Amino acid sequence: MSYRGEHSLLQDYKHFSEDVGLDFSELTSEDLKKLWRETLNKGMHGLCFSMYEDGQGPGDIITSKQVERRIQIIKPYTKWVRSFSCIEGNENVPRIAHRHGMKTLVGAWLGHDLELNEKEIENLIMLAKEGCVDIAAVGNEVMYRGDLTEDQLIDYMKRVKEAIPHIPIGYVDAYYEFSHRPRITELCDVILSNCYPYWEGCPIEYSLNHMQQMYGQAFDAGRGKRVIITETGWPSQGEPLKGAHPSEENAMRYFINSQAWSAQANIEMFYFSSFDESWKVGAEGDVGAYWGLWDKNEQLKF
Repeated sequence: MSYRGEHSLLQDYKHFSEDVGLDFSELTSEDLKKLWRETLNKGMHGLCFSMYEDGQGPGDIITSKQVERRIQIIKPYTKWVRSFSCIEGNENVPRIAHRHGMKTLVGAWLGHDLELNEKEIENLIMLAKEGCVDIAAVGNEVMYRGDLTEDQLIDYMKRVKEAIPHIPIGYVDAYYEFSHRPRITELCDVILSNCYPYWEGCPIEYSLNHMQQMYGQAFDAGRGKRVIITETGWPSQGEPLKGAHPSEENAMRYFINSQAWSAQANIEMFYFSSFDESWKVGAEGDVGAYWGLWDKNEQLKF
């Protein structure tokens, strides 16, 4: 980690409450940027890996050289890296991350295409047997999107669980799905919960508490199982969603508060995301391209 225990601005800032976070009203814009950078430099538990440069998107084959470059950029700031697929170059992420001493949450992307699903599952099992997988995620928001039936997903989960019994497996979805789908929750060794106050239109002032409630619902559904926040974040540009406003200031505030709380409460959390990805504009509206800590040119935003 790049953090060396130097004096912390956060230590000087006393107005922190567990459910609200920091009172940012006393900070200048320069102070906020310094605190954001200090928080980043202290390091975090996990970071979601952004694969695609400008002009690239799902379906493009990503080279190991590109993955290597981006792993080198994020390595000083995170212990874990999360990948979302095991094909089209995504399989390079856990291999290269492990080579650099990082731990990996490796996902098989499952959808409507059953042939692609087979390749994803086979490669996830292969990577695990190579020793590149610390946690295996069988699918991401499949129930939320309605791409598969619950029985289909459960069959994939059982197959992976039987193939790699020594590695914890889980399924990634919105926090509330684990309450609604107890059969899936029961099969998970670890609950992998996405928690986004932004996507529920929550104003930034209440976002930390709302995220904590999301985590709490997943925790209750897990009944004592390990729960990891696999995605949370805030966009730095774009159109507002109800009371949730994308902005550079709000993106910094959310990052600082979420990292401070997760460290204080010992919550495992993967921040979304590492780099801005332009291809997401169509998929998620104009905010989709602006979730990164680094911009699309791999430069830190603040």
